[in-house]
Amino acid sequence: MSKKVVLALGGNAILQPKQEATFENQYQNVVNAADRMVEISEAGHKIVVTHGNGPQVGNIIAQNEAAKEDIPAMPIFVNNAESQGMIGYMMESALKNRLVKGGDKTNVVTLLTMVEVDKDDEAFDNPTKPVGVFFSEEEAKRLTEEKGFQMAEDAGRGFRRVVPSPEPKVIHGVDEIKSLIETSIVVSSGGGGIPIYRDEDNQIHGVEAVIDKDRSGLKLSEQTDADVFMMLTDVSNVYINFGKENEAKLEGISVEEAEQYVKEGQFPAGSMLPKIEAAIAFAKTGKEAIICSLDEAVLALEGKAGTRITL
Repeated sequence: MSKKVVLALGGNAILQPKQEATFENQYQNVVNAADRMVEISEAGHKIVVTHGNGPQVGNIIAQNEAAKEDIPAMPIFVNNAESQGMIGYMMESALKNRLVKGGDKTNVVTLLTMVEVDKDDEAFDNPTKPVGVFFSEEEAKRLTEEKGFQMAEDAGRGFRRVVPSPEPKVIHGVDEIKSLIETSIVVSSGGGGIPIYRDEDNQIHGVEAVIDKDRSGLKLSEQTDADVFMMLTDVSNVYINFGKENEAKLEGISVEEAEQYVKEGQFPAGSMLPKIEAAIAFAKTGKEAIICSLDEAVLALEGKAGTRITL
């Protein structure tokens, strides 16, 4: 049976850890991902693709820093837009080429997507999301004094700028996405979306923040009335007691079970926890959330692979 599926692809699937950040490397990774995504379309499902952009935005910020004496640096929300355009181009071209090979006339549409946040979100009082390159403690103090940046030590590797990570409220262009998905594969809300807010006159402004891609993917799934919210990772399943003798693979679990595992502290805050929390929230709407590997996405939609969370 055909399902409407939001696919959330991690930024590391586009640029793998320790891989040189060339266009060629990233495009080949996207080509590999496109092969799997088209298999989902060929299985009869309608898909919206969203993606991470952490490595790509980090590199754009590093380029800004390297060229700052000659070229003014752009704000982070503009960096996000740049990465959306770059990754969107790679995804759209790779998907179109793969579809043509299979004789499939399905179109692909990439949307530069703004995501609205509340300018009074508590996250703006407590920036926690590290972005960009590493600095020494002395450089970090200088940036705080000169530019007002908030800096934080990051896992013993140096200091990085930290910015707010507010909750996404509205995905712009949702009505258009819902219309396009009937005939096309849609790429939208890359990197969590370009964060914006509205002022008292209802005017749009960019804001120095980064929206969590899993929370944005959840909002996109809810607002497009998706049947399935699928988060694609580099592991086949979610595990409890990971790395221990009693390690166990999770397959089909209820919201209640998932919430209990969260209470037990089973999932790392920096990796699996945001995915589990987003999956729980979506499953509470009566729909299905799946966490699985890209290679097993079609099987997961058939209930034969991955970790599935439902009411």
